[in-house]
Amino acid sequence: MQLPVRSQLLLLLLLRASGLRAGERSSSAMEEIATEKEAEESHRQDSVSLLTFILLLTLTILTIWLFKHRRVRFLHETGLAMIYGLIVGVILRYGSPSSSGHDKPFSCSQEDRPFTTLLVNVSGKFFEYTLKGEISPGKIHNVEQNDMLRKVTFDPEVFFNILLPPIIFHAGYSLKKRHFFRNLGSILAYAFLGTAVSCFIIGNLMYGVVKLMKLVGQLSDKFYYTDCLLFGAVISATDPVTVLAIFNELHADVDLYALLFGESVLNDAVAIILSSSIVAYQPTGENTHAFDAAAFFKSVGVFLGIFSGSFMMGAVTGVVTALVTKFTKLHCFPLLETALFFLMSWSTFLLAEACGFTGVVAVLFCGITQAHYTYNNLSVESRSRTKQLFEVLHFLAENFIFSYMGLALFTFQKHIFSPIFIIGAFIAIFLGRAAHIYPLSFFLNLGRRHKISWNFQHMMMFSGLRGAMAFALAIRDTATYSHQMMFSTTLLIVFFTVWIIGGGTTPMLSWLNIRVGVDPDQDPPPSNDSFQVLQGDGPDSERGNRTKQESAWLFRLWYSFDHNYLKPILTHSGPPLTTTLPSCCGLLARCLTTPQVYDNQEQLREEDSDFILNDGDLTLTYGDTTITANGSSGSRTATTSLDGRKTKSSSEEALEHDLGMGDNEVTSRGTRLVFPLEDNA
Repeated sequence: MQLPVRSQLLLLLLLRASGLRAGERSSSAMEEIATEKEAEESHRQDSVSLLTFILLLTLTILTIWLFKHRRVRFLHETGLAMIYGLIVGVILRYGSPSSSGHDKPFSCSQEDRPFTTLLVNVSGKFFEYTLKGEISPGKIHNVEQNDMLRKVTFDPEVFFNILLPPIIFHAGYSLKKRHFFRNLGSILAYAFLGTAVSCFIIGNLMYGVVKLMKLVGQLSDKFYYTDCLLFGAVISATDPVTVLAIFNELHADVDLYALLFGESVLNDAVAIILSSSIVAYQPTGENTHAFDAAAFFKSVGVFLGIFSGSFMMGAVTGVVTALVTKFTKLHCFPLLETALFFLMSWSTFLLAEACGFTGVVAVLFCGITQAHYTYNNLSVESRSRTKQLFEVLHFLAENFIFSYMGLALFTFQKHIFSPIFIIGAFIAIFLGRAAHIYPLSFFLNLGRRHKISWNFQHMMMFSGLRGAMAFALAIRDTATYSHQMMFSTTLLIVFFTVWIIGGGTTPMLSWLNIRVGVDPDQDPPPSNDSFQVLQGDGPDSERGNRTKQESAWLFRLWYSFDHNYLKPILTHSGPPLTTTLPSCCGLLARCLTTPQVYDNQEQLREEDSDFILNDGDLTLTYGDTTITANGSSGSRTATTSLDGRKTKSSSEEALEHDLGMGDNEVTSRGTRLVFPLEDNA
């Protein structure tokens, strides 16, 4: 039976429609399968990229062990990490195949600015794309098509929010405070004034180099004076990790170690705030890069505001953590105690960044505050855990950054290497470091009893390595031509200083005749004639008197208040507040004084830090009450000793104990030995 023509046409249309729907379903299914395969491949590449860095760190650790076993000192672990990173970078760049590219440029001539997120309509389906950065017109067809190289290129925020906090916190938490505070004035001068001098000298010299590049036709884009100052701030961040590690192994002079370590700790904070202040410099005229006095003073205000705000935020977080650990029973649960300590410390960095301050400064002073107060409230297990935890995180994060530096030399897509700029940068850094060290040392020696000798100054000049902080600051912004050139140059400078200068540390120590074999954590051993030393006729007494006299006067003024009030409020150590606060505050004093202050038999003192301490091993006097080592108290009716000399005040006595200067007592195995001293007057 033959269907009418009309029915045949209708059936044909139905069959075609069903076929189209079946084709669409098949096409949709194929697209879903392709999408799933792409997601699976992306996940696999993510795993491979992370595995690459883990293998790099593993190889670095094994090689470090071999170097330590063979006592090899010409190359530090950070230099090893960079070498391995270079090797892997070469393999990834030239050994891995490129992926099939599907990048196609689209024109959006109607828009005058880029969008952070872009929604693209492809055949009725919307896809989301995120902004990765600007590509110069000359490199539009050279966009990286190797997916693996894209995966190993990290977001700069990873360095700031994940890798930098443990490095900076560990620097503050492990600070050796005895020699640090003995040289506090000099350290502050080098870190603040010296870094500012270095920044402006390098910036101005590099501006001359940029003018020379423009004159000879080697400058293909804009490079402003503020860019040169920014480069000066970035490259002024020193990181003598190699030198300090060798100092530790050889036990170099403690004062030289303290000067270098203290400068590097505070120098990073100053460099990052200087860079923020330079970025904030915005003149109001048509030429936004000309000098403007109002904009300059505004930048100075930004510097002071950011530093003071970050300092307060770090200190307050440390104080809050100390109060929580003091007035709760967290010490009964060491795991919870360690977790809270870790989270509070890390959140300091993120909180400061979220509030517009600098996390580096905040987490540094948080670490110092935690070491001085919170550490005393932790259980024995938590003290060990926190020290080891941040030491391991510091080690891994630092070596990860240096491995990535080696990798970035081949994986970073926006390198701009200019021989004139690179040579000029090395010369400017040398001159800036010289102007930083020698004039400041001359003026500091005018007021120091223990002078900074010429060989110390030469060693400090030689030890101005650049490292993780300079790299992190440079890679944070590589959007413009000038910043890309600055990043590439910074990378080469870090390579040179870590490999060449770091490797020459041991020969330089020998050539400058700097003494080694001195334990930076301990004072020189006392002489055999202990009675004579205690009389003040021996070298230890002279050293103790020098330490007391050279401790920064500002610190000595603060110490009395801290010892009598802050330590008892925030920790279980120090004198009871009932003996230091006025009688009208008796109720408040009893509320803030915990029973551990009276009956704690444990000596709350960190094994390798001189200012994380408890005064349980002291016999201190407050008014008419004497607090002994076992927590008992008694009345004191006289303020002079049997030979007629006046005794020292409690804060002076405790300060001398903290600084390791007690010259009238020797404590051995819990026994307090008092030698009768003659009056030589």
